[in-house]
Amino acid sequence: MTGILADFRVVEMGTYITGPAAAMHLADLGADVIKVERPGSGDPFRAFKGGLYSPHFQTYNRNKRSIALDTAEADDRRVFHDLIATADVFIQNFRPGVAEKLGAGDAELRHINPGLVYCAISGFGQTGPARDRPAYDTVAQAASAYLRLLTPPASPRVIGPAIADAVTGHYAALGITAALLERSKTGKGRRLDISMLEAMCHFNLDSFTHYFSVGEVMGPLSRPMVSQSYTFACSDGKWIAIHLSSPQKFWEGLAASVDRPDLLTDPRFAERPNRIQNQQGLIDILTPIFATRSRAEWCEILLAGEVPHSPAYDSDEALEDPQAKHLNIAVEAMHPTMGPFRTVRAPYSFDGKPELEVLPPPVLDEHGGDIRAEIARRKTG
Repeated sequence: MTGILADFRVVEMGTYITGPAAAMHLADLGADVIKVERPGSGDPFRAFKGGLYSPHFQTYNRNKRSIALDTAEADDRRVFHDLIATADVFIQNFRPGVAEKLGAGDAELRHINPGLVYCAISGFGQTGPARDRPAYDTVAQAASAYLRLLTPPASPRVIGPAIADAVTGHYAALGITAALLERSKTGKGRRLDISMLEAMCHFNLDSFTHYFSVGEVMGPLSRPMVSQSYTFACSDGKWIAIHLSSPQKFWEGLAASVDRPDLLTDPRFAERPNRIQNQQGLIDILTPIFATRSRAEWCEILLAGEVPHSPAYDSDEALEDPQAKHLNIAVEAMHPTMGPFRTVRAPYSFDGKPELEVLPPPVLDEHGGDIRAEIARRKTG
């Protein structure tokens, strides 16, 4: 496996999602990521569904090496600090103050390695009245006003994947990359602080901009109404998604595709502002129409009409789509003890070449002996 960050070493002392996700993005770009884990149990995500190799752990820990160290023990702390001396980046996502107790605080590590880019991910930030509050994905979504954009108004409940965790990991990786770029010019490291609250507020920028600009408090239907987005169930029970956006030609294409030219002159739908205002009425008209044909039939009709659409796939379908297969989005590898590992490759293609090789997530301390030997060679070499 090669990558544009191949000359960089990242030491990750992360758990669950945010820290491991940030490190995974750098690993996907070729960095040598060494995951430091607690002996015996490792990252708590390992055992999320029993055992020490859960799907949750696998998701965010490919392309890494694992070493088990208990930094409360003097010998292991020395190994950890020797490892930090070789690193370009350190990532942790503990509550404020915990890293210092583990011998992994900013001041201690950057004293060992002044060029280190130190990334501390938290829930609510390093200071302020909420700094010590526990934070998980749903908490950050709610605090950033994002959860209300996803929650069904009539039956409030949390839905969807761990967006806040994943988004925070993305932002952390971006900030780390920027700090490495600066270091290439100055030779100096940086401390990067990023919280889930700040990351999700920035991710929710559109909602806040509407409030700042025109006083609009967006809800879960605000964006779909303006963008004229729809999901319909077809006769085979499968779903199709349509996104008309603002060009008139797409609205005209949809009317023609469903054989309802009268909709173009209906005063409720003739102009885009009217369609936005009366979207539910249009949904009521289109829902029984889409129930008359299969999803495949509608896809063929909408494609001929140049209407922006896609099958609303489940995860067992999406990567079987011909375009997904053409792009080789699904990749696989074989772990020597855990067997086949399949995942979704990183989305980058540099100079027209996607990275199709992947290293399976490591078992706990899989590379501990190799890493210790590397450190020993460096100290004697």
